[in-house]
Amino acid sequence: MEFTLGILVDNEAGVLARVASLFSRRGYNIQSLAVGPTDDPGTSWITLRAEGGEAVRIQMQRQLDKLVEVVAVYHMTEGSSVERELALIKVRTDGGRRAEVMQIAQTFRAAVIDVSPRSVVLETTGDSGKVNALIEVMRDFGVLEVARAGAVAMLRGPGVFRSAGEDDASPAEEFPETQAR
Repeated sequence: MEFTLGILVDNEAGVLARVASLFSRRGYNIQSLAVGPTDDPGTSWITLRAEGGEAVRIQMQRQLDKLVEVVAVYHMTEGSSVERELALIKVRTDGGRRAEVMQIAQTFRAAVIDVSPRSVVLETTGDSGKVNALIEVMRDFGVLEVARAGAVAMLRGPGVFRSAGEDDASPAEEFPETQAR
């Protein structure tokens, strides 16, 4: 079973390494990891997807919360958040099958971002199920290469991640599963 955590951290050198090492020291594999700055230059947002059951998720949330640089940890449950992933897929188009590849790409709302005599590169964005489905369909044509970015996630609705004291409410007040310092 996979779980996704949203982690608001101080934007400092070495924070990502400390977060990742918490998982590796315990023998847990990180499936997907995406990190980027937030609208506040002092914080970054980490979306981390890992394999493990409920006990593993709770343990990792508690361990992450102990790190000084971690501002908040949130379990991004299905329905409470929006997740998207980006993938680039290079597909063989030998033998006059380019039009068919492009038509399927259009059905998946994928963009053609590079065309060469023997291949096309598609860009797709969506949940991991959509990305997996497009890759699977393109296997019939010959997938030459795939590059995937980690999933990014955001809470649905009016809730936002902020450090306690910012704006009108802290995340812990609006979202009980959120832990904020």
